[in-house]
Amino acid sequence: MMKQLQSQSGASVFQYALLPQSPLPAETIGGNGKATLLIEEMFEKRSQVDLTEGDTVQTGQKLAPFKTSDAYVISSVTGKISAIYPYPGDFGSHFTAVDIEVANDEMAAPIEDLEPTLEVLQAYLAEAPGKPPLHLLGDPDRPIHTIVVSGVDTDLLVSTNQYAIRTEIHAIAKGIEVLKAAAAPETVAIAVPRDLIAGFGHTGADVLKAVSPDYPAAHPKLILYHAFGVEVPADKNCEDMGYAFFSAESVAAIGQAYDTGRLPIEKLVTLIDKQCRVKVITARLGTPVGAILKTAGIATGDRDRLILGGPMTGTAIYDEKLVVRADTDAVMVQDAADVNLVSDYSCINCGECVHVCPTRIQVNMLVRFLEAGQYEDGAELYDLLSCVDCGLCSYVCVARIPIYQYIRLAKYEMARVSAVAEASDES
Repeated sequence: MMKQLQSQSGASVFQYALLPQSPLPAETIGGNGKATLLIEEMFEKRSQVDLTEGDTVQTGQKLAPFKTSDAYVISSVTGKISAIYPYPGDFGSHFTAVDIEVANDEMAAPIEDLEPTLEVLQAYLAEAPGKPPLHLLGDPDRPIHTIVVSGVDTDLLVSTNQYAIRTEIHAIAKGIEVLKAAAAPETVAIAVPRDLIAGFGHTGADVLKAVSPDYPAAHPKLILYHAFGVEVPADKNCEDMGYAFFSAESVAAIGQAYDTGRLPIEKLVTLIDKQCRVKVITARLGTPVGAILKTAGIATGDRDRLILGGPMTGTAIYDEKLVVRADTDAVMVQDAADVNLVSDYSCINCGECVHVCPTRIQVNMLVRFLEAGQYEDGAELYDLLSCVDCGLCSYVCVARIPIYQYIRLAKYEMARVSAVAEASDES
């Protein structure tokens, strides 16, 4: 549950909730006879892919169907492909969806020997549960000297990585060993809630860092600032400073693969019901959200809200057929009566957003530029790019302005325009 308190400065903040010392085992939830796998590549024409309807796939089989791209996904089930089609995501993302009708008899696809190299990791585990950011490693233009294994979850009510670091410590130790052999970082650090700092010295990590229970202290940029003493400039990311953040679940998935010789296909997901009751479940990648809700006995009604993620930064979704992916850490159901509607009222300059902002942005001024679509001016004059995307400004806004959504849109548009300009310069 979210717990509200008063900080020393008088600002109203939330605290992350800790799991019990020995959390209940995660309940395994099955699908509904069909899995949908999403490959991060736009589907434009059938001749683009080698897969066809009717092809048989096995559990753990690597599907890399594109002739001009290395994009792939690991099949989480055994069965026959029933459909291949384009699938739109949010903020301009595009996928290729592969529907698989699940067979009664499961067969595990054989895999080659897993060597602890970056090439093997990127070829087989880039889409593992937790979605390890392996693309950040091995870049000579942006070398990574520190890998941070994050045992904290960035949003409230979400307990996925906290659960992983409590229950998968052996796999995490193996994953750290593999990452050290493959990427040769100078340092591997583990970041855990402050009250859990004891007990992680046998993981092979070089450094332990405690994270404050006050939200949003678990965001990577704030972990760097408070735990490592590193300030990330507004126009930079953690990787620009030489730090790569891996979730505890993703490191555990790497360790499991090398321990068992099988590619992991089950995702830890925090399930949050309408009463904000929380439990951690496991579901195979590609499982529809609706199948999870049905098995868990959670009914949805008209105007209820489905959210992938937590209450502060999660994304509302429009269909229970959307599926669990490698980076799906939480599924939340919000009752229609509890949904706060946004408005088009003007800012009243109450200052609450500035008061709670962890980076002290003048949000009341910034939002005026974002509403007008003046994103570059918002970034230059009022530090748009210093935002760590915590969503506190939207939560406290008296006028109910969707500030966080404006910020996400502005950052996306700026990145899109920059990418178009770079492509034009290269051509």
